Amino acid sequence: MGKLSNRVNLISESQTIAMARKSRELKAQGIDIISLSLGEPDFATPTIIKEAAKKAIDDNFSYYTHVSGYVELREAICKKFKRDNGLDYTADEIVVSTGAKQSIANAVLCLVNPGDEVIIPAPFWVSYLEILKLAEGVPVIMDTTIESDFKISPEGLEKAITPKTKLIMLSTPCNPTGSVYTKEELKALAEVVIKHPDIYILSDEIYEHINFIGGHQSFAQFDFIKERVITINGVSKGFAMTGWRGGIMAAPKWIAQACDKMQGQFTSATSSITQKAMHKAMDLDYDTYIKPMRDAFLTRRDLVLKLMKDIPGLKTNTPQGAFYVYPEVSFYFGKKYKDYTINNATDLSLYLLDEGHLALVPGAAFGEDRYIRFSYATSEQNLKEALKRMKEALAKLH
Repeated sequence: MGKLSNRVNLISESQTIAMARKSRELKAQGIDIISLSLGEPDFATPTIIKEAAKKAIDDNFSYYTHVSGYVELREAICKKFKRDNGLDYTADEIVVSTGAKQSIANAVLCLVNPGDEVIIPAPFWVSYLEILKLAEGVPVIMDTTIESDFKISPEGLEKAITPKTKLIMLSTPCNPTGSVYTKEELKALAEVVIKHPDIYILSDEIYEHINFIGGHQSFAQFDFIKERVITINGVSKGFAMTGWRGGIMAAPKWIAQACDKMQGQFTSATSSITQKAMHKAMDLDYDTYIKPMRDAFLTRRDLVLKLMKDIPGLKTNTPQGAFYVYPEVSFYFGKKYKDYTINNATDLSLYLLDEGHLALVPGAAFGEDRYIRFSYATSEQNLKEALKRMKEALAKLH
């Protein structure tokens, strides 16, 4: 066995992917597992998008494109940003990548030097921290609470900033909590950042369309801060296109050019067929194609919150977006059943997998091991059965 690099040894496996793998292994043994570990819509990609991809194949649209995506696609993305978000971008400020994860990695690797501090509110999406490790940046974790709906305050942000701060990584709607920042809340944060001329904001808005409080608010809408905002989006969540791998970044031209250069040495352009599918997605009517999925998620959220009320010790808030509930589970710490002792949410997640045949993700993956992430991106029937299993397994702990 050769020695692996420090770089790869430093990063952790994605716990969402690890839990999904454990679920598959148990399923392969014939055990009926309900897996709520991956953030993946259970809907099929809309037929109109699939037809556009098939046409692209038949039309032999199978050659290299511009690294950042073919220009008509980037122009369609600009129109989407203008129509949906009131944001003015040009095609040379857009980079299309192999999923929003690559868009985020491009931005972090292009902006962060070893030793630069990056502010990350916790709970945070699993890959933020690991991508930052690759860039050798220093994470500054801002803890939040269920009482604050897992949002940071302007005062807290000001305190976290130091002369070494380079970037703030924020998501709205948020994974794993489902929290959604209002326009006023974002503006208050932007007013803090504008006082510090060397700080940039990475605003992860991949869950834009799964939003239960009306219109989505983009960080880049404030003209006074727009030149320092990198907006991340994509087609995975809102268009049920996880496997297509289509990510979007909108940023000032100099950042976009740097990301194009970075991506040119890693992957070049994303799949030409995916690009054609994305192009169709950018033009889709929200009410016809997206709202029905969003409405189904809202119904499921309400079902999950209602059923969780019947389980002792689960502390929840009301998430306003994405498709997760993020209950606090410390009520069960110190409790036992057979050979199991529950010391943290990781123990509880493994117990629920073994005893309840239910796969969830512990909060340790997102920066705080007192919570578990429960994805409701599955059928109501599955959700009812999942919560029945959860209730029965937890009732055995004393």
